[in-house]
Amino acid sequence: MLFWFIALALSLLVAVPLAVAMWRGRGATGTMSDDAATVDTPAPRPELALYRDQLAGVERDLERGVLSADEAERLRTEVSRRLLDADRNDDEDATAPRRAPRGATLVMMALALVLVCVGSLALYARIGAPGYGDLPLAARLDAAREARETRPDQAEAEASLGPELPRTAAPEFTDLMGKLRAALETRPDDLEGYRLLARNEAALGRYRAAWPAQARVIALMGDTSSAEDYAELADLQVSAAGGYVSPEAEEALSAALQRDRQNGPARYYAGLLHAQTGRPDLAYRFWLPLLREGPRDAPWIDPILSQIETVAIRAGETFEMPAIPERIPGGVAQPGPTAEDVAAAAELDEGDRNAMIEGMVEGLAARLADEGGPVEDWARLIRALGVLGQTERASAIRTEAREVFVGDADAQALLDDAAAAGGAN
Repeated sequence: MLFWFIALALSLLVAVPLAVAMWRGRGATGTMSDDAATVDTPAPRPELALYRDQLAGVERDLERGVLSADEAERLRTEVSRRLLDADRNDDEDATAPRRAPRGATLVMMALALVLVCVGSLALYARIGAPGYGDLPLAARLDAAREARETRPDQAEAEASLGPELPRTAAPEFTDLMGKLRAALETRPDDLEGYRLLARNEAALGRYRAAWPAQARVIALMGDTSSAEDYAELADLQVSAAGGYVSPEAEEALSAALQRDRQNGPARYYAGLLHAQTGRPDLAYRFWLPLLREGPRDAPWIDPILSQIETVAIRAGETFEMPAIPERIPGGVAQPGPTAEDVAAAAELDEGDRNAMIEGMVEGLAARLADEGGPVEDWARLIRALGVLGQTERASAIRTEAREVFVGDADAQALLDDAAAAGGAN
């Protein structure tokens, strides 16, 4: 209630001087009878009577012979001009605004008080935040810190989402995945097997199974784990939590950024973490450079574009869309089979392993045919087809890709290197 009393007092400080000014400004000419509510007739102006007496005096002097006819005519003209000027000024004063009626003035004063006091309070009640406490910067930083420290962990976030809904896969691929999972239960130290498991569980939309497999990959690699390995772990954990950056994902992001401060996925998710925990200013600092660096087809660009304006407003920043490079050499490729995926598939026999890898390759080929993609994806497909022995098809796809990236010397060189590595020259 204290706030409302203070707000009302401030409103009165504005409204009362306004009302007083209206009362004093009722008018300065003429008088108003408060009882009769009629305008009094103003007193005649003395100069009019004076000029009339002068005209009469001219006539008397002419009769007595004091003035000649020419002199009398000249005086009549001059006095008559002055009389007309005085009479004209009197008419203008008669039409000037008179003091406003007392009742109308009181009504307008009351309306002013109501509009300023009641209107301002009603407007604040609608667009303001009545009852909301003060939020100094220190308090907001403390609240953000507390929100970050007390937010749900990975398990709580996943549990709140209910069961996962994996993507539909061909029966053969599903059977092969079952064999891979079973094989890894007896081979807990199979690095390449867990790497393949993490990638394919993610491809099936089973992120809650994919991120533990990626965590196992990192555990097996130890100190040799790269920023990309940790960024991939964070990405899978965020996907499993429905876009939420958990404390476990934050740890993975910190490890990725310690190894590579320029890692794009880690920087994006670090900004998302700050946006989710009340620090839009830090999120903005992470995301704006990512937009400036590009490339336009990087997977984090569109998510940033969908959020950065809101983040900028919350951070008190003025956002101006930077020029986003279309592509940079060595840009980020979309998921697809790597050389390691092609080279190993845990304990599966050769036929099953090839079948699994061929399924991955066909998925990448279908996506590139339907949607296109960066040159790195085309190079990966060419290399994988060459390793599988489909050199003629790899050569044909290289020819198609060269037409897609015609005029881009870096892209052409990357495609040629991939063809050479896969034996598709």
